[in-house]
Amino acid sequence: MFIGIDHGTSAMRFSGGPGHRFKVQREDAVGFEVHDLEAICPLEDIEGIALSYSMGDNFSEITPVRTLSNRGLVSRDGAGKHIGGGTRVFDRVAGSAIPAVAVPGLHRGSPTDPRFNVYSHQASPEKVGIAFRAARDLGPDVVVSDISSNTVTLLVKGGRLAGAIDACIFAPGTEHGALDVDAIRKVDREEITANQAFLSAGVNHTLPPEERLPALALFAAMECAALLVLDPGARVALAGGMAPAVGEAVESLLERDIALYDEWCAADGLSLIAEEVFSRGARTILGLSVSL
Repeated sequence: MFIGIDHGTSAMRFSGGPGHRFKVQREDAVGFEVHDLEAICPLEDIEGIALSYSMGDNFSEITPVRTLSNRGLVSRDGAGKHIGGGTRVFDRVAGSAIPAVAVPGLHRGSPTDPRFNVYSHQASPEKVGIAFRAARDLGPDVVVSDISSNTVTLLVKGGRLAGAIDACIFAPGTEHGALDVDAIRKVDREEITANQAFLSAGVNHTLPPEERLPALALFAAMECAALLVLDPGARVALAGGMAPAVGEAVESLLERDIALYDEWCAADGLSLIAEEVFSRGARTILGLSVSL
């Protein structure tokens, strides 16, 4: 069995594939122990783990968790919630005897299209799992937008990650989004921090209920359309907890068929990456080198 661990915004998701899954809220993950993985299978049956942790911005290759510095982070400061559940899971996995690799996020050190380096960060590591699952199913050219608490959209072109649009740049999610003029003014007046502004820029905080889903769909479709400029023939997919709710609207806006995944796409994709690394000896995943 190969397990993928998704360090999501609100929950930690653990998957050995469909039918072998469980999740815990990040607040509850602070009590995680490795034997909790027995909810999927006996520990002795686990052949490898691929996990994501926070932004993954201090490394650019798929790397054994035990060799990473600072758990693969430049800093714990930045955009996002800091709870401690993901840290607990990372440390317990790293301290176990189970072979495990960490998947990097996409950032200025990543082998993506260099034009994306105008921004320091493109996507967090679990999005690589989403991209891998979508490319495995749909082919080597795919745009996939992950829509949940935040929205991040990635492009796989010719089987390689070409780039991504991160949550604090463009499309809002339900909770988080880019800082607009009003938010910047509040930060400058020291009424809120920049991180607090990011955490409250999603549609649940900025729009009345009847306008939220249409806005999510519109901006996700716009991100997909933006990345399709680089690969017009790419397939399009949506993932994340909000994907089923906006799928039909995004399909109509883009005037093309789209594939729909749910909140388990990242963990399932990371499980597939673990299998590629530990069973098939893969040396690259979507253009990211594997360093074992």
